Amino acid sequence: MATDYDAPRKTDDELAEDSLEELKAQRANKAASSVDVDEVELAENLELPGADLSDEVLTTRVVPRQADEFTCSTCFLVHHRSQLAKEKDGLFVCVDCA
Repeated sequence: MATDYDAPRKTDDELAEDSLEELKAQRANKAASSVDVDEVELAENLELPGADLSDEVLTTRVVPRQADEFTCSTCFLVHHRSQLAKEKDGLFVCVDCA
């Protein structure tokens, strides 16, 4: 973008006013662009505890534990080797549980 160095420059007060007006315009744009959420539609998608999920199909891909990972013997989560705090008798403990 070309700059016209001969054009009159704005003072600090004018720059502050311009930036304030820009912020107000951005706030107005954000308020106008907010999405109205239909509460009924939201409630239809809500799953209650104990609901019958027998007809649901799992879409999560399960990846087996990798060679550089371990299962914590306390929290039973799979962590990367960098999270290993200690090992005792073949039982691994992560840094969160240690």
